[in-house]
Formats: sequence, structure tokens, C-alpha cells
Amino acid sequence: MISNLYQKLINREEKLSLIGLGYVGMPIAVAFAQKLDVIGYDLNEEKIRLYKSGIDPTGEVGDEAVKNTSVCFTADETLLKQAKFHIVAVPTPVNADHTPDLTPVEGASRILGRNLTPGSVVVYESTVYPGVTQEVCVPILEKESGLRCGEDFKIGYSPERINPGDKVHRLETITKIVSGMDAETLDCVAKVYETVVKAGVHRAESIKVAEAAKVIENSQRDINIAFMNELSIIFNKMGIDTKSVLEAAGTKWNFLHFYPGLVGGHCIGVDPYYLTYKAEMLGYHSQVILAGRRINDDMGRYVAENTVKKLIACGKNVSDAKVAILGFTFKENCPDTRNTRVIDMYNELREYGINPVIADPVADSDEAKRLYATEFLDIKDIKDADAVILAVAHREFSALTPADTDRMMSGSGKVMIDVKGILNKEEFESAGYLYWRL
Repeated sequence: MISNLYQKLINREEKLSLIGLGYVGMPIAVAFAQKLDVIGYDLNEEKIRLYKSGIDPTGEVGDEAVKNTSVCFTADETLLKQAKFHIVAVPTPVNADHTPDLTPVEGASRILGRNLTPGSVVVYESTVYPGVTQEVCVPILEKESGLRCGEDFKIGYSPERINPGDKVHRLETITKIVSGMDAETLDCVAKVYETVVKAGVHRAESIKVAEAAKVIENSQRDINIAFMNELSIIFNKMGIDTKSVLEAAGTKWNFLHFYPGLVGGHCIGVDPYYLTYKAEMLGYHSQVILAGRRINDDMGRYVAENTVKKLIACGKNVSDAKVAILGFTFKENCPDTRNTRVIDMYNELREYGINPVIADPVADSDEAKRLYATEFLDIKDIKDADAVILAVAHREFSALTPADTDRMMSGSGKVMIDVKGILNKEEFESAGYLYWRL
């Protein structure tokens, strides 16, 4: 049924579609468009308008690449009927109670199902717990299309590994895990991705293996960062600088180089909950993974509490204090504010009666206003602050000096909270700052 689909795609006799044009889907669409005919579909008509205008709101590929790409950007789902190879790359967030929110992937499956034609291959890239592709998505595709999986269309899974904001580790340079429901599908999926992934592909033995591999990648990182965060809390109580400890320990050849910090975003701060949710369904209560999640989820509040302690140490009136937060995105050099843990810090400061103001030249301000009802200041307009929290290590902040931050401060009793430890500690302490970092 699909034995010659790869060749037809290469010959541009058939098209590839990308459902979901966000931080992951957009780079995939642009990469494939250099080799194949690509339809890029997204529900968000404003996003499609920007792409058609040559504007990249994600910053992942840049305006020039969007302007010059041959991707057919559309919010018209019926155009998906023109494609035979479909890639679904929509977010998989969690609900407030940390249970998986499969609404986006289910919605994308319904849209695609309504427009699915016989002889198609559907590949999911969204991070899910093992079993979702075949047990949740396939029934939706079958119901909406009236087609039978295995007979009329085939299914595969290839987890996204794109690192938003990272210009080195890209789709083309990261080994791609691919899987399919059978040998024929696996071979087709592997060949299609090999056209753009220079690093090559790894053929997983099953869809569930590929799903599991993805969900543990970020869980492993989450646990390691949680360990560093716990060490930071312990060393802070001992009066020891954590960064100095890690630099010393890091001289050993097999020491793992993880660092404390806020853990947010739609991957590391979310994926572990997908794994533990599935484990709970099978009667196993996670201990290590959920312990790490609890530590990491509490770090925004922990930073806020230490900011308050430093303000008190400087003789500041906490209830009237003004604190400038530099950076609001979930990670450095990326405009994405979804699931940012800086909001935890912001909310905790407000609980103390503190007036926090935010500056972030990289963040998507419209998204932040919609999701968190926050407004940003231009960094030049920050005045009379009692403390500065450098929350996100954007390039724009990495060269900040005491002279720069002095212009933001109210005068005596200056507090610098350098969450990621990117500034020169000795330089700020010499300039009269009470300096603190994780």
C-alpha cells in the first residue's frame, strides 16, 4: 500500500503535511520543504498570516527562511487531503492536577481524520506516554475517516528532539528516533526522515519503545536537575556557594554537568508527569520521578523566599519593596513563555506585598499577557528597584555589569539575585551588592 510512497514524495508526486506549526513543527516543515512539497497547517489563523508574511514568531528558523520557504501555509484543513504523509507536531501539556492533557493531540487527530485519504502514513511527534499513539489517536483517526488502520492507512511515531532556542542541536543534527506499526511503515518513515536528518535515524523496534524513549529523556534530565536544586538548598543552609562546589566536583572525568535552576517549558517540566501517570494506571506509584518534580516545581517559590531574606538583610521594608525580574521565558534565548516557572517567583513575591516588574526583550509579550496577564517594561525604564532578579540567562543579560544594574536600583542596600549564576559574583560584591545565586 505504501511501498512506493517515499519515492513519490521525492518525485513530488505526493505531498507531506505538517499539522501544528509551533516551535517544533515550524522547523520541521521548513526543513522538509527543501526536499519535498509540504503543506503546513495550523489552527491559528494569525500565526498562518505571519508565516505568509515572512515573519517567524518562534524565532526558530528566522524571517528570511520563512520568507523563502516553499511551504504552503494554511489554516484550511481540507488542504490536508492533498497530502499522503502526515506529521502531527502539537503540544502535549498537563492539566492543573498534573495529569496529561491530550486535548491538542486528540483535536489534531480529529482534524486529520476528517481529511485522511487511503494510502496515507500518519506520524506523531508529540511527546506522550507509551500507548497513546495506538490506543488514543488511532481510534480517533479511524472514526473520523471511516478508514481502517493497517488496511487503509499506516501509523508511526517519531518523537521530536528539537531544542527551542538552540542553534546547534537542530532537527538536522540530532539522531532521529523513528518507529512504525510494521516493517513496511518503519522503512517508509525512516527513509522520509533521512532526507533531512543528516545525523541519521535510529529504528526503534516498536511505537511504544519510541514513545517510552522520548518520555524518559526529559525525565532523566529533570531528576538530575532536581538533585542539583536539592544540593543548592542544602549548601545554601551551610553557607557554601553551590556553583563553586560544582566547578570543583566537575574536574572529575565522570562527573555529570548539571546545574540548579528553574525547570519549566513544555518538555522537561511536563514529560515526567506523562510517565508517572501511565505508571499509576498500572498500579505503580513513582517515587524518584515525582520527588524530583516536587523539588523542581518549588524552586520559583524558593528563589522568591531568598530574595525576601536578602531584602530584610539589607534593611529594606519588604511590603513596599520593588523587585525587577529580568527574563520571563521558560528558557534562555527563546520567546516561549508556556509553563514558565518565573511566574511562580512573581506570584510568591506579590504574596509578600512586593511590587515585581518584569523586563524580557526576547519573550512573546502577547503570549505572556494572554497566559499570565503580565505586562513587560523595557529594561531602560526600570528605576528605583530594591532588588534585581536575573531569572533567565538571555544573551542580552549575560554582559550586565554593576554599572548597568545600578541604573535600575534605588540606591543603598542593593540586592542581586542571579538565578543561573551567569554574572561575576566578585564584581557585584565589590560594587556593594548583596549577591545570591542558586
